[in-house]
Parts: sequence; C-alpha cells; structure tokens
Amino acid sequence: MLNEKMNSIEARKLIRNGDWKNPTAGLAPGYVQTNLVIIPKKYAFDFLLFGHRNSKSCPIIEVTDTGSPHPLIAIDGDLRTDVPKYRIYKKGYLEVELDSIKEYWQDDFVSFLIGCSFTFEKALMDAGIPVRHIEEQKNVPMYITNRFCNSADIFYGPMVVSMRPIPYELVVRTVQITSRFPAVHGAPVHIGDPAKIGIKDITTPDFGDSVSINQEEVPVFWACGVTSQIVIMQAKIDIVITHAPGYMFITDLKDQDLAVF
Repeated sequence: MLNEKMNSIEARKLIRNGDWKNPTAGLAPGYVQTNLVIIPKKYAFDFLLFGHRNSKSCPIIEVTDTGSPHPLIAIDGDLRTDVPKYRIYKKGYLEVELDSIKEYWQDDFVSFLIGCSFTFEKALMDAGIPVRHIEEQKNVPMYITNRFCNSADIFYGPMVVSMRPIPYELVVRTVQITSRFPAVHGAPVHIGDPAKIGIKDITTPDFGDSVSINQEEVPVFWACGVTSQIVIMQAKIDIVITHAPGYMFITDLKDQDLAVF
C-alpha cells in the first residue's frame, strides 16, 4: 500500500531493506524519480554526449564522480542498493535482474541519473487528471517507436515512449502541466494514433504493463528514459547496469525544484 506522506529518505530505506519490490510510480509523491545508467568511465563522455543530443529522451540530472555510488541529490542514497530492481547487461544482452548490485560494482563506474516522467504525475493528479497505471497499480506502458535519436559515437537507437490515457477534454491541460517539467521529458512527443510512431498494438507494450483506455480517452505519449537501455544494448559494451523499466531511483529533489514557471 502506498503511503502518500512518505518522503524520499523513507522510500529509499524501504527499498534498501527489501521491503519494496514493485515499480515506484506513486511512491514518495512529490519527489523526483530518475532512470539510472551505470557504465565504465571510458564510455562516459560519449554517453554524456548522447544525452546532450537527445535531451528529450535522456535529460541528465546528475553524473556521479568516478567510482562513487553516492549521488549529490540523495543525502543518504546508495546507487548499489536503492533501486527495487536492477538490470545487468553484458555485450548488449540482459544477463540478470537483481535487487542489489554491490557484487558487480567497479571502481571505474560512472553513474548517470536521468529524468523520469513519474516526476510530473503528482502535478497531473493534483489537477484532477487521471494517471491510469497508478489507478490500476501497474507499471507504466512503454513502447519502442520508429523515431530515431541523434547518435553519439557507439550510442544510437530508437526513442522509447511512455503512454498515459487522457480524457479528450483534459489533453490541453495535460500538455500545459507537463511542459513545465523539461528536465523530466516535458511535453508529450505524440498524441493520438499509435501507428504514426510505429506502435502496432497499444495493448502490448514493449516494457511495463498494458492499461485500460476508455472510450472518451486518447493515448498520450512522452519520451522515456528507457531509450537509454535500447541504446546501451545496441552498443554491446562489456558491462552496463541500469534500473529495470519502472523501478526508479528516488532523489531528494522536489518535483517543483524542476518546474519551469
């Protein structure tokens, strides 16, 4: 059961102790959540460049010091233990999913914390706009599209999007609200027909869970940080560690810290 008054420190402790193993949407509402990418230092500049060239999909909020698992935006945070589910990729292939990566940690790792659209969901709900995957206690649906990112050396690939069904009469307000959060993907990249962005079956997401879309609603799509995982798989580097889609790192930043007024 979600505790609407839980703060970021309490949420990270819950995850670290193994007491939260679910997607983090709705957990510690009001606090910024991030995607996580951990790579060897020799690839860090090129990945930073990829994020810079594709800030809609991969808005970078923090880059850690080499070898440090402790980001500045989480006072007691530990990137080795504070994500409910991690993914280990080797040579582009998913090797295992774990709830701790201490045994995999390397002194040459650089960690990237990338903005996540879970961050603006409280603002949507405060405005009376439904967030279906939270209502249905599911992971947000995510899809690989036919839109390609700008490449940076070995990093290239298609954009991934997340989807939320929005009532027709609330679409304009939804765009207005999410546009205020460019550091966590900002305004939608597509509204309406999924086929226009290469999605053949909206009931079968590539990541996450399928959610209900009511007759009076339209699917709205936002750029998604899971784009980085597709890019990493295609780069086929020795080892990369990420969060599992929907299982984010919760920071001490407040949503409003990233809002543009």
